[in-house]
Amino acid sequence: MTIPQAQFDDLLHRAALAALFYYPEVVLQDGDFDLQKDIDYCMEPVAGLADEDATRVRDVVGRVIVNPTAHRAELLEIVIELAPDTADD
Repeated sequence: MTIPQAQFDDLLHRAALAALFYYPEVVLQDGDFDLQKDIDYCMEPVAGLADEDATRVRDVVGRVIVNPTAHRAELLEIVIELAPDTADD
């Protein structure tokens, strides 16, 4: 199943928001924080990805939320790889 570019864009927006609102201090002090919930939220737009691809994206999204500077390029590379080529449109 091909996931439209707009859904990958939504994934990137959600990951950026989750990273923006991630504070390590809150994680340590607030027992209610759950990184997995943030990852699940980010993955909703691309729910139709093949399991192997979804696993790769989930792993990188988690790293992007915690340390966006170190991992954003990796997420962009995966999105570019998986998103359909819009040049043909």
